Amino acid sequence: MDNLTIALDAMSGDFGPRIVVPAAIQALNCYPNLSLFLVGDPTEISFFLSKENSELVTQYQSSGRLNLIESSSVIANDIKPSYAIRHSQGSSMRIALEFVKDNKAQACVSAGNTGALMGLSKLLLHSLTGIDRPALVATIPALNNQNTVVLDLGANAQCDSDMLVQFAIMGEILAKTVLKIEHPRVALLNIGEEDIKGLDKIRAAAEVLKSNDQINYIGYLEGNELLTGKTDVLVCDGFVGNVTLKTVEGLIKIFMSSFKLSLGRHSFFIKLLSKWLQRMITKNFGYLDPGRYNGACLLGLRSIVIKSHGSANQKSFFAAIEQAILAIQTNIPEKIAMSLSSALPKSE
Repeated sequence: MDNLTIALDAMSGDFGPRIVVPAAIQALNCYPNLSLFLVGDPTEISFFLSKENSELVTQYQSSGRLNLIESSSVIANDIKPSYAIRHSQGSSMRIALEFVKDNKAQACVSAGNTGALMGLSKLLLHSLTGIDRPALVATIPALNNQNTVVLDLGANAQCDSDMLVQFAIMGEILAKTVLKIEHPRVALLNIGEEDIKGLDKIRAAAEVLKSNDQINYIGYLEGNELLTGKTDVLVCDGFVGNVTLKTVEGLIKIFMSSFKLSLGRHSFFIKLLSKWLQRMITKNFGYLDPGRYNGACLLGLRSIVIKSHGSANQKSFFAAIEQAILAIQTNIPEKIAMSLSSALPKSE
């Protein structure tokens, strides 16, 4: 397998190098053909590297698989994207993206400011022809060992019908490429399944998708269908998608936490039984753990950019790195570019 090279925005997210560094070492341990650029404050990064296996760190650095790249600033999570982009020179996020732009890395992973990452990615890496704005997309586990491609998850709070159609086409191509589904079912997220329901932009997008013979469009689905596996691709604007996903993730976390707390109040025998029950729950429902599917791809760019949750822990950020590896291996941007010209509606 060819070598993989990824630039990590090491200062991004709520925890910065405290999380990124151990996740990076874990990734290097798991993927012998992987090389990483850690972009950020060398002093901070080196401090957390000192907490890792020193022999491995030295080995990775001397072999060129682990490289520290200095940045002079960090784009804060609470700063306005427009201001962040104007003052992004020297930031860890921008430098990581510039490594992709200059073909020094094949992908960038950041847990930083979503709006800034979106804006800088479009500025530096550019959108594919026919795509107005990239969308954040993730593959979400569903019932019966199925998966659902969901987009947009927060890159575009406001979308018109053309953008929703573009998202549907890109999601359909992703489902074919990554999930290996020959004829992916495509649906629009709406407040009801009837044709008359929903905003004008959703109904307009539905009419276009119905008339596209290359898309297996199945109609509207409601939010309670997200994890049922009734569709392979679920399309919505970024505001709705982000709220929906985080609501589902929150409910899963509450369920898991409540289960553990309730068992902890019982007798010694019940506590022993609870260990078995927890193993069974992990075995049967562990695939729903949000940390396992962390990492949303900015789909529609000419290069690969992965957005991690800002609150990601080591396991979650490692999952985001794996998303970048999968995108590189499946060559997502090129495959989408090749399919877009024939799939997009023809302008009159």
